[in-house]
Amino acid sequence: MSAERAWWARVPLVLRRPREVFAALRDESDEQAHARQEPVLAIVVLAGMAALLSTARAGELLDQPGRGDLVVAVWAFVGGMVYGAAVYFALGVLVLLGMTLAGSLVRYRAARHLLAYAAVPLALSLALWPLRLLLFGRDSFRTGGSDATAAGTALDVLQSGFALWAVVLLALGIRAYTGFGWGRSLAAAAIPAALPLALLARGHGLV
Repeated sequence: MSAERAWWARVPLVLRRPREVFAALRDESDEQAHARQEPVLAIVVLAGMAALLSTARAGELLDQPGRGDLVVAVWAFVGGMVYGAAVYFALGVLVLLGMTLAGSLVRYRAARHLLAYAAVPLALSLALWPLRLLLFGRDSFRTGGSDATAAGTALDVLQSGFALWAVVLLALGIRAYTGFGWGRSLAAAAIPAALPLALLARGHGLV
């Protein structure tokens, strides 16, 4: 199997055998880093779309008259790419900082790739959107629509579960990559995890 195909195969594998996938990231050779660029890009775009669609802004896109489904689709795709890239590089710095403070000699590129593979659950959460659209249709993008119900809240909580899964994978990834104990791994993960967890809590009115 080529290196590129191997890294594509590790995208779903990280959900079942995360330690194996994150340990493979220890190979920081240019060949391996280049081989995982395409799957990393795909994860970042999909996770960015999922994150953007979970913002309050998404829930009010169709409040203004004249906006149609095409506007929503373009906003989600193009905005998701931009949002995903911005968060990827910004949180990548925080992953690097957390791991460095914990004693790791990780490089920025490897820290970003670790973050990307930890974000696979967030990318997977896009699968919730066909169900949301089936249940609520265009009200998913309107303030006070039919999604403001127990079913809508349940989907929001499930979305949050995927985000928390990604945070857990990040801690597992840091431990598998560095060989640290759980204390140092959790301390390293706390720095990059603090921002998304704060935004998640704010979005659900917990703070």
